[in-house]
Amino acid sequence: MHECEEKLELRVGSRLVGDGHPTLLVAELSANHGKSLEWALETVDAAAEAGADAIKLQTYTADGMTLNSEKSEFRIQSGSIWDNRTLYNLYSDAHTPWEWHSELFERAQNRGMEFLSTPFDQDAIDFLCGLQVPMMKIASFEITDPDFIFQVAKTKLPIAVSTGIATEREITSALEACRRAGNKQVILMQCSSTYPAQLSSANLRTMVDFRTKFGCLVGYSDHTLGELATVTATALGASVVEKHFILDK
Repeated sequence: MHECEEKLELRVGSRLVGDGHPTLLVAELSANHGKSLEWALETVDAAAEAGADAIKLQTYTADGMTLNSEKSEFRIQSGSIWDNRTLYNLYSDAHTPWEWHSELFERAQNRGMEFLSTPFDQDAIDFLCGLQVPMMKIASFEITDPDFIFQVAKTKLPIAVSTGIATEREITSALEACRRAGNKQVILMQCSSTYPAQLSSANLRTMVDFRTKFGCLVGYSDHTLGELATVTATALGASVVEKHFILDK
């Protein structure tokens, strides 16, 4: 436990992020492209026009995420619109084809935005390094895998670590994995892992507590509807805020 008194900052592409710098606004494309490259490119354009500083993807394949199994353990039964689909089938539909990445990257750069992504395995880490992304993100459900976090941290790129399902011990373990890799360029992202999240679950003072306890930059991955949580997080010192972005539901 310690108070963070030093000025903290890091560089994400052409932008300085941290104390004394504007909050980095990230538009999360995720699976919101409807399996259409044209729609994905239009989304990048719209995010730029809306004032986003960066566009972010998730880089994975169905084979890298789950098993191609029909067993009940691999079938969705959660009362959602995806009920009865297998995880493999859903991830096959939802993933962003890797062959799209370079074109989306170029479009983002041409619109003055950074291009970021969340890897889920070593192949994705290597692929994103080949694209020279300026920052990677650790998804909430990967924070319990310090070996994977260590591999991401070895890239020496800045890392945004989402904490949606994490305990304090797991956050400490993730940060230790980064430090073992010689990487202190970490932003802890407060997050509520529900879709959509309620404002009552935003817990934005936790983000402030992260800064005090862990002595690193903090941000907010916003799953709520509307802009109130994002604006409040910015006022409370978020260096990065991330918001899912879609043209048409």
